[in-house]
Amino acid sequence: MPLDLNSDLGEGFGPWTMGDDAAMLDIVTSANIACGFHAGDPTIMRRTCLLAVEKGVRIGAHVGYRDLAGFGRREIAVAPAEIRDEVLYQIGGLDAFVKAAGDRVRYVKPHGALYHSAARDPQLADSVLAAITEYDLRLTLLGPAGTQLERAAREAGVRFVGEGFADRAYLANGMLAARSVPGSVLPPNEAVTQAVSIAMSGTARTVDGSGVVSVSAASICVHGDSPAAVEMARLIRSALDNVGVPVEPFG
Repeated sequence: MPLDLNSDLGEGFGPWTMGDDAAMLDIVTSANIACGFHAGDPTIMRRTCLLAVEKGVRIGAHVGYRDLAGFGRREIAVAPAEIRDEVLYQIGGLDAFVKAAGDRVRYVKPHGALYHSAARDPQLADSVLAAITEYDLRLTLLGPAGTQLERAAREAGVRFVGEGFADRAYLANGMLAARSVPGSVLPPNEAVTQAVSIAMSGTARTVDGSGVVSVSAASICVHGDSPAAVEMARLIRSALDNVGVPVEPFG
């Protein structure tokens, strides 16, 4: 089966840059573009959308908590209705720039702490889906399979695509190990091995090395914020080609 390769992009702010978005857009098939809450600003959003459309890469809204200082990686107590409105705001903001570039937002992927909290909290998951359905029922939700996000998408009639991570280690329960846990961020060689494992057998390593965990994924993420991100993505794409897995966008 074809496999999508995605990356979190557009995550600079003002004069501060993170990652090499232009190089990553030559490799990945989907771009999760920050919408200004955890990172990004209007100028960066416009530039990244223009590049993605030029290179034929599908664009998703990478929505998160309103947390620029914490890069969206801090869980914040926000009422479900407020999450709905903030996610709707972020989708619409990014979509304006995607339309100006000649395309539309194709999917939504929560970022960081919102990704993990909505995966386990049914109210937050429903809030994310409420924003999606209010904006455009053609949107897809990209997230962890077998979680509240998948349940909410199914109930809302929204297409769901499961996501796996090449460069992050997993817990035995199928969730990602926290970045504070030793070994939770994988080096490039291990990320390549894990990407191929997810593609070929639907499994990934556990952070403690005690075994493997099932990962149901039609898309694999390579984070764009590490120094080795571009080379890692290039090696992963080459490895998938070598084992006969077509790399294509999911929608």
